[in-house]
Amino acid sequence: MRDALAPAGEAIQPQVGSIIRARRQQQQMTLTALSQASGVSVGYLSQVERDHAVPSLGTLAQIARALDVGIDYFIATPAPRDALTREGERTKFSVDGSSVIYERLGADFPGNTLSSFLMTVPPGYRSEVVSHEGEEIIYVLEGSITQRVDNEEMIMSAGDSLHFRGSQPHAWSNHTDRPAKLLWAGTLALFRSNAAPKPAAPTAKPNQKEEN
Repeated sequence: MRDALAPAGEAIQPQVGSIIRARRQQQQMTLTALSQASGVSVGYLSQVERDHAVPSLGTLAQIARALDVGIDYFIATPAPRDALTREGERTKFSVDGSSVIYERLGADFPGNTLSSFLMTVPPGYRSEVVSHEGEEIIYVLEGSITQRVDNEEMIMSAGDSLHFRGSQPHAWSNHTDRPAKLLWAGTLALFRSNAAPKPAAPTAKPNQKEEN
């Protein structure tokens, strides 16, 4: 179901649309039920399942939580054996079809709540607008990005940082002609599945036209 890990320096690009659809159907969830549980619109979920849209890592985490799995169910990611990572040795990965490259910095251990990544964002990239639990910190290492939180838009350059609540609608883009490199850290649980059992998802009523 998952791709094997690529050597360091090579990006992993798993197919997520079909895996999301298969997991949703396995859970006997309609698109509407998944939308309600994840906070992601039905239209966007449908595009993702058809590989017509590529979700950001944050959006994929929302979908994963709603399907009661960790994000690593959908993408092969490095599993650090300890807390130390070294330059040039971290495995790089990306969501299928996306040109944003991630390097995982954080390690998993019982009780941890922090996730962190190095992100390389190509020129012209624009994310979707998202909101979710927790908080985020972005620090620009190289280049420049345009970050929008609520209705406020900010241009961030190397050395700038931003700390905000994930519940505020936010999006970002690389408005320049050069790649940007970011350090992202947040309390959004990206690689941990929910331990508590979830109630059965509602199913479509008879004669109700809905996508499965």
